[in-house]
Amino acid sequence: MSSTLPRRPTLEEIGAARDRLAASLPRTPLLRVDLGGTDQRIFLKLETLSPIGAFKIRPALNALLSRDADALRHGVATISSGNMAYGMAWAARALGVPMAAYMYADAPQTKIDGVRRLGGEVRFISHETWWRYITGIERPDIAELLINPVTDQAVLAGNGTIGLEIVEDLPEVDCVLTPYGGGSMTTGVASAVKALRRDAKVFAVEDENAAPVTAALAAGRIVDIKTQPSFIKSIGGPSLVPELWPLANQLIDGAITVSLQQVTEAMRLLFSKAKLVAEGAGAASLAAALCSEQATGNIVCVISGGNIDAGAYAQVLAGEVPPA
Repeated sequence: MSSTLPRRPTLEEIGAARDRLAASLPRTPLLRVDLGGTDQRIFLKLETLSPIGAFKIRPALNALLSRDADALRHGVATISSGNMAYGMAWAARALGVPMAAYMYADAPQTKIDGVRRLGGEVRFISHETWWRYITGIERPDIAELLINPVTDQAVLAGNGTIGLEIVEDLPEVDCVLTPYGGGSMTTGVASAVKALRRDAKVFAVEDENAAPVTAALAAGRIVDIKTQPSFIKSIGGPSLVPELWPLANQLIDGAITVSLQQVTEAMRLLFSKAKLVAEGAGAASLAAALCSEQATGNIVCVISGGNIDAGAYAQVLAGEVPPA
């Protein structure tokens, strides 16, 4: 991992990332959905329609395309709860590069299977080791290039392409809601949105069972929190990534927490109103739009991914909250 702190990607860097990705990735649509609100116009940024069904393909591919061949000669590795591993496997296969992912064993099986199907190697580690790798406290002793899914500068620029597309498609955007896991997507999106639409607000959305952003904003500093397991695997954590938080904190306008019941209701709405499959983290932004008074005007909900195990999704559609 680099010892250099991440910085806000510039519009030039984000534009260069968009140019790199354009040959391989289709632009994802921005879809307005009518849910009957009077003071809200809700739009969905459908990252579920990417080739891997999640936004992480953007930062993964940009991270590889930004490196020269010598840096990749031993292959590439990343740390992921699922979608970054999936995206990196897709990008590595496209470039003909060996790839490995450090994941925990209870990551969604659909994401584990996706990595393996694309030729990636899955190396299981504990939740504690996973967090130490993410935060840079520890790193695996490997020959591969290790790309941090949160703090890598090319990852942030790749994520910024989402924000660039949002403002291009909806210049009068007032509010952008993004699920917050490690924070790289929120930070990248906010970097682009606020450069182009200064008055727009960007909110981090968290599962109330693991809401470190909300805790940090209340305390004025990063704090360790107690978390409750939930079926939502890719947002929330015991704390925040220290290297990224100062930058993320500068860019976001606040945090919104949502309950598991609100998230599953949003998942059902996406299915019934738009015939869209979203995983829990992916639907969290819509849940926030529906429950928070801070979300007004032209609202964009980033529907970040749709990779959920079939059994858990069937439970959601049946009106249940899947177990952790």
